[in-house]
Amino acid sequence: MDTIRSVLVPIHREGWKFIAIFAVATLLLFWAAEPLGWLGVILTAWCTYFFRDPPRVTPVRDGLVISPADGVVQMIERAVPPEELGMGSDARMRISVFMNVFNVHVNRSPADATVAAMAYRPGKFLNAALDKASTDNERQSLKLKLASGKELAVVQIAGLVARRILCEAKEGQALKAGERFGLIRFGSRVDVYLDDGMVPLVCVGQTMIAGETVIAEDGATEQPRPGEVR
Repeated sequence: MDTIRSVLVPIHREGWKFIAIFAVATLLLFWAAEPLGWLGVILTAWCTYFFRDPPRVTPVRDGLVISPADGVVQMIERAVPPEELGMGSDARMRISVFMNVFNVHVNRSPADATVAAMAYRPGKFLNAALDKASTDNERQSLKLKLASGKELAVVQIAGLVARRILCEAKEGQALKAGERFGLIRFGSRVDVYLDDGMVPLVCVGQTMIAGETVIAEDGATEQPRPGEVR
């Protein structure tokens, strides 16, 4: 029963129309040539898998910053937040999580916070693994205000295959840590810009689980990363 539940996870409502399109295309392929129909079955199964939306258990301790995306930590470096959010020109610590086409693509809030500002910016569809994707690609940015007065920026970035950013959050909305706020299809990246005093607790190459993995903590003692000498 547990195995069945692990496979039959909920599907994000955004996915049902795509699953239907893939299913109809599969029927047409069977009608045209049976071998192609089986290829359609595989692609329909992948589409269903892509839009899965499994439940997550989110840590609740104050000061934690939770990963907003499934995937792999690609970069941890200082960078200036998107200018359209009005967060100033000072560089902040940025954690970038890259999602491939097999990751869950539902995005979740990294903390209990209020959406203080939102901004959409059209752009290119470069490989999201590239550093310049943060500035050149299409993106949806959110500035989140925490009860402590500190701020986070979360940026959904379209990738080479991703052509649609869905953000369901609204300006002024209160989000709980781990709460769903959007989705990107099909392969992309999410950047998190930390406020002063928030220390990254992950390393490049580490696998993230949206809504569960702690990526940073306010006031934590910074630990050396693998291979780093101090």
